[in-house]
Amino acid sequence: MLTVWHAIILGIIQGITEFFPVSSTAHLVLVPWMLHWPSDGGLTFDVALHAGTLAAIVGFFFTTWVRIIRAGFGAAIDIHTGAPIAGAALAFQRRLLWFLILATIPGGVIGLLFEKQIDTTWRNPLIIAASLIGVALVMGWADTHCAAAQPLLSRAAASPGAGASSFSAGGPSAATLHRQAKDFDRTTAWEAWWIGCAQAVAVIPGISRSGATITAGLFAGMTREAAARFSFLLATPIIAGAVLDKAWDAHKTGIPAAMHAPFLAGVLASTIVGIVSIGLFIRFLRFQTLRFFVWYRIILGLAVIALFFFTNFRQF
Repeated sequence: MLTVWHAIILGIIQGITEFFPVSSTAHLVLVPWMLHWPSDGGLTFDVALHAGTLAAIVGFFFTTWVRIIRAGFGAAIDIHTGAPIAGAALAFQRRLLWFLILATIPGGVIGLLFEKQIDTTWRNPLIIAASLIGVALVMGWADTHCAAAQPLLSRAAASPGAGASSFSAGGPSAATLHRQAKDFDRTTAWEAWWIGCAQAVAVIPGISRSGATITAGLFAGMTREAAARFSFLLATPIIAGAVLDKAWDAHKTGIPAAMHAPFLAGVLASTIVGIVSIGLFIRFLRFQTLRFFVWYRIILGLAVIALFFFTNFRQF
């Protein structure tokens, strides 16, 4: 039976790996296997972990979401600052809500069509290893080539007021960027759909939802930070849908009495750590590249392959 301490550890892992581009699925199956834990908590605990990460995203981006919704329904406000805006910037930002909805469709459809495979046959060590390494190579290429002309912001330039809002105000100066790299509010319908398709592919364990969508955002011409913000905003409806779906299934059987405390611990741990992880990752991307995560994914993928062939690690 899953204990409170197990739940806290898994909640911490979920809170970190859901938002870092390293695959939460791979970590949530590797850690219990390596520590010989008797159970992962099943469907009930899966709901707890996803509810925690949903709370983290909503909590971190609550003000942004309010502004996006208001702009989508006609308010003339900047989604970054809340200040009044007009002209082309307003036109872009009013479309963002609807583009996020558009980008959610592929992931929702694929999730419904392949729900059984996601939780069974696709949870295979070699599939996860191949996904970890394959996406790492694509991410590394995008980070090097698509983001190569986006110099990292200096600490002065990354101070409050010089971040995302500088794009909506007309873009940073030539001294800050060599080319006009886009913020997430400048995405087009086609680019939103493209990033949404990347999110759909991420139902395969090991790919990483954030890894796929951030990489797609780089290919769409966004800065690293903008791609991460768009990725997290796009995660909100898809994770909410997953929570509702799994919660309905769990409701049919009820939450066992012994799972009440681990459930609460998992929600709290994944929420708190998730909020911190989002903030740290966004700040990290202002000054650093994705190279660390590329190498981490490759090393983890190779480790999974080694475990598969040299231990009894044959099935999750």
